Amino acid sequence: MKVAAMFGDGRAGLVEKPDPTPKEDFVLVKVRVVPMCTEYKSFKAGHKGDNFGHEAAGEVAEVAQPGLVKVGDRVVVQPQYPCGRCYLCLTGEYIHCQNVRDVHAITGSSTGTATYAQYLLKQDWLLMPIPDDVGYEHASMACCGLGPTFGAMQQMDVSAFDTVLITGLGPVGLGGVINARYRGARVIGVESHPYRASLAKELGAEVVLDPNDRDVPQKIMALTDGIGVDKAVDCSGASQAHRLIVDAVRRKGQATFVGEGGEFPLAVSRDMIRKGLILRGNWHYNLGDYPKLMKVVRESAGQLDKLITHAFPMSEVQKAWELQITGNCGKVVLDPWA
Repeated sequence: MKVAAMFGDGRAGLVEKPDPTPKEDFVLVKVRVVPMCTEYKSFKAGHKGDNFGHEAAGEVAEVAQPGLVKVGDRVVVQPQYPCGRCYLCLTGEYIHCQNVRDVHAITGSSTGTATYAQYLLKQDWLLMPIPDDVGYEHASMACCGLGPTFGAMQQMDVSAFDTVLITGLGPVGLGGVINARYRGARVIGVESHPYRASLAKELGAEVVLDPNDRDVPQKIMALTDGIGVDKAVDCSGASQAHRLIVDAVRRKGQATFVGEGGEFPLAVSRDMIRKGLILRGNWHYNLGDYPKLMKVVRESAGQLDKLITHAFPMSEVQKAWELQITGNCGKVVLDPWA
């Protein structure tokens, strides 16, 4: 099979690898759509390798034993390889599983864990059904396109009564705009890149502020009658944004950190106790909420067409990564068979 690879020095392309072999509950999936995420950062840094990606949608190609899926089923591939038995997995919070399974040792395959590939291996219980009226591209947004911010908004119970601040309007943050607007919330965005700021407004953000503007905190207060936003989600991972959402949320409000980042100053008395804030981290969404997320996907088709700004054949993965580096895009997807 063909797999996307980085060769270093700004070069990328395809390499031939053995097809993976299903075994036990590990199912062979023919990948139809590869949503691209943060792998471009490795490309930009000049890294080498051929095991990239954690998002995919496709169809079941082969099973080793009867199970939860059958050949021909259209599925969204959930990330990682959790155990499926611990309390986290059993309660739908598998993304936090501490007992990751060794795919290669179990199946004997040297491949199968990369999603930038024509085939991959995944446990059958992590293959979620795609409704007949939803295409592969839209369904694939149930991974990082909509998933992390959907999980954050589920936890914060975002509704039409809320003003939501979203910092960092890359593909994940743009998905957050779709999720918030689907729930009827008012959205204030913070993003410095002109392309993404404009796209966020197309998706329904009322206003997008530039984080380089020193008056952003005051402007947010002015937009909320001096009270602050009800809820906030950071998708940038920037310490400056982390500090901003804590400052911008009203008393007794909620803030969720989605973007991976480093440390930032947090004062327990000033920020937590006196304001009565709820701060949480969110990586993905509870697997039991997949039907709800798919409802968002189904009913947001027009929005997803705007979010997915570019599609490339996987043979042009270098061009796709080069585009992502510029920031002049929303969610980018690859076709492994084109």
